[in-house]
Amino acid sequence: MGNEPNISIVLSFRNEEAIIPEMVRRLQQALRSIPARYEIIYVNDVSTDRSVEKLLDIRQTVEPNVRIINMARRCGVSECALAGMEHASGDAVVLMDADLQDPPELIPELVKKWQDGADVVYTVRASRAGESAVKMFFTRMAYKCIRAISEIDLPENAGDFKLIGRRALMELLKMKDEQDPYLRGLVTWTGFKQVPVVYHRLERAGGISHFPVFGSRGPIKILLTGLTSFSTIPLLAFLLIGAAATALAILAVLVTGLMAGFQVDFPRWWYIMLFFFVLASVQLAGIGVVALYVSRIFKQVRNRPNYTIESLVGFE
Repeated sequence: MGNEPNISIVLSFRNEEAIIPEMVRRLQQALRSIPARYEIIYVNDVSTDRSVEKLLDIRQTVEPNVRIINMARRCGVSECALAGMEHASGDAVVLMDADLQDPPELIPELVKKWQDGADVVYTVRASRAGESAVKMFFTRMAYKCIRAISEIDLPENAGDFKLIGRRALMELLKMKDEQDPYLRGLVTWTGFKQVPVVYHRLERAGGISHFPVFGSRGPIKILLTGLTSFSTIPLLAFLLIGAAATALAILAVLVTGLMAGFQVDFPRWWYIMLFFFVLASVQLAGIGVVALYVSRIFKQVRNRPNYTIESLVGFE
């Protein structure tokens, strides 16, 4: 019994009362199929439904290994996940969504690969049931953009459903105060031995998605965070655009002078107007790119904690 590993499951959630009972039931089945001790840590991002009441009832009647972290304010998925991982006691932590799109039945395979020597076992989604073609298109493009300019080899279609061993987890938690953490990028950045597991992502078991393609800042924020967390290429792109615009301006002056020498009657004011328009556009684009990085610096130097915990249930 003492040699059995201890596995912590961390789930960030907000308003998932319709799914919690089924999620806990399937987690129990998956975890009891492997020789390991376990705890299930639910991190409550200020739910307004009866999610916490259901968890408390489940803890008292069905699953005493359920733990609850109640946040004092809305923090976000990544920040809640970091809070859960910081309080996890397991030799390994399984991070997953609370809506049953990530199948708990995959946990034994993640644990086996970890026991075989992997420090991080991440999942790659071969398909996504119940998601529109529009959302899939934008998701693929976002992954390709982040991977194309990133300084790390970020696996494509690999989300936050993964197992993180204690050694990698300790390195990850050193960055817990990084503002707007891009969690899947930070896990990759830690290094160590990381191996994939391919699976088919399911539809939500109930409720509504908290990350619609339109009408939500979540996907846009994740994209911008991913683009600026591990790359300075946007800044370099601005320099290249500025150089190209300068070259174009010099060429326009030369062409205008050449046409004047041959007495070709063209409206020179158009070139001047176009030059200033291009210059102003490049300056505005450059200011926007620089602003992305300045905003990250601004958030980081404030050194505010990423999350504030109101209460803990089930922790010693």
